[in-house]
Amino acid sequence: MTVAAPFARQATCIAIKGRAVLIEGPSGTGKSSLALALIDRGAELVGDDGVLLRACEGRLLVHPHPNTRGLIEVRNLGILPFPCREEAPVSLVVTLDSEAPRFIETAHSVDIGGVTLPALRITPRAEPLPLKVELALLHYGLTG
Repeated sequence: MTVAAPFARQATCIAIKGRAVLIEGPSGTGKSSLALALIDRGAELVGDDGVLLRACEGRLLVHPHPNTRGLIEVRNLGILPFPCREEAPVSLVVTLDSEAPRFIETAHSVDIGGVTLPALRITPRAEPLPLKVELALLHYGLTG
């Protein structure tokens, strides 16, 4: 079994039916708010503003960062405790980007820790953002 050492990455992460979505983007783009909206729709928190990743047998596994495990920033309310999932395979990387293209033919890919993952950019304020992430996971995310 090939297992790499864990490494930290600045990202927020939720899991939908056991499949993790890394949410990235500049500060203030709404990563935590998007995670909160997805949690409201049934997703599980993995980590907010930082996660641990490790490559294992060709997959990238995500874990809560020990410094922020079970915490999420809720703007105007503070940092609040939330139940969190301890591990999930990363299936998709979503970057909140105001310059995201209006249409795509296919997801691009990104290499994280030696694992190639599907990735796409989504305009941060283009509602319904949680539904778009769920659809992106369904249509572009890894299944295994």
